[in-house]
Amino acid sequence: MTTLLFLAGLAALIAGAELLVRGASKLALSLGISPLVVGLTVVAFGTSSPELAVSVGAVTGGQMDLAVGNVVGSNILNVLLILGLSALIAPLVVDIQLIRQEVPIMIAASVALLAMCLDGAVSAAEGVLLVAALVAYSVFLVRQSRRQTQAAQDEYAEALPRPAAAAWDSRLPVQLALVAAGLVLLVLGSDWLVTAAVALARAFGVSDLVIGLTIVAAGTSMPEVATSLLAALRGERDIAVGNVVGSNTFNILGCAGISAMVA
Repeated sequence: MTTLLFLAGLAALIAGAELLVRGASKLALSLGISPLVVGLTVVAFGTSSPELAVSVGAVTGGQMDLAVGNVVGSNILNVLLILGLSALIAPLVVDIQLIRQEVPIMIAASVALLAMCLDGAVSAAEGVLLVAALVAYSVFLVRQSRRQTQAAQDEYAEALPRPAAAAWDSRLPVQLALVAAGLVLLVLGSDWLVTAAVALARAFGVSDLVIGLTIVAAGTSMPEVATSLLAALRGERDIAVGNVVGSNTFNILGCAGISAMVA
């Protein structure tokens, strides 16, 4: 029964993330935000929403190690597994912006989290700082996108065109429904996954931290795996790398920050 609950939770998380990313990305594109920013924010944050749901669900249930292990384990998997598999499919030649701006920001966030953890805990005040940094980062990306030249916007539009007007998900009510359905599935899936993971940890005598670093981290990273591998197969290498970098940044600033604010 525990195994079925774990698989059901994992399936709900993946399905929920897919619906959330689809609906949110269409909404973002409808607002005229560049696809590069969509990839670094909406898509990356959306595929990281399972990590957020699991981490918050874990801390509300008193499983602090599971929450931290999920964030750290997911980031390790993102860099080693997802980038590794994507590079096996196609050489990852990335945009200079990712090298000069996004990767340094991700590294700075990682160092900040490490510094906060040195005293053995991430306080609620530190959680507020992490979330504030995430908001500032997102606003900066959007403003930077809007300052881009029309030539750059045309290039983005060619790489990731707007959805056709006749598409079934081109209408605002449908997009909002996709987002809402995705959030519901994420909440349900996170609850099932955390419950099953704790039961498995106790049954096999494995600590919550190890379960969070491995099984749960791998399961909640599946949306990133699918997105980056598909992008690599299609030759969209910036999206493959940008998804990983954006997801890692959100995991640290968003997942760890919000979890610390909750408990």
